[in-house]
Amino acid sequence: MEQTDILIKPIISEKSLSQVGFNWYTFSVKPKSSKPEIKKAIEEMFSVKVLAIKTMNIKGKVRRVGRKQRPTLTSSWKKAMVLLPKEQKIDLFEAPSSASPGGISPATKAIADKSGGKNE
Repeated sequence: MEQTDILIKPIISEKSLSQVGFNWYTFSVKPKSSKPEIKKAIEEMFSVKVLAIKTMNIKGKVRRVGRKQRPTLTSSWKKAMVLLPKEQKIDLFEAPSSASPGGISPATKAIADKSGGKNE
């Protein structure tokens, strides 16, 4: 698999942004990807050294959908948290003012274009 096939999107939430202060970065990844594949993809895509990786399989939730409110299951997905050395960082997780001129970095655009904007 190529690195754009492994990484789906960065997870930008209040909790994940608070972890950036401790150099932990959070990504949504393909469910079948392994820790060595994730490490290689992040090191190649962002030119950083990865110290550690934590992965979690997130089960889908039951949601009620439609006019009759039938219960359906949302998709399950995999989350990866990546630890970087203190002197390195990933620019995706900073404020838009420090990002490239459209607010989207080239790496994020490559991931978004590959996935078509869907969370798989």
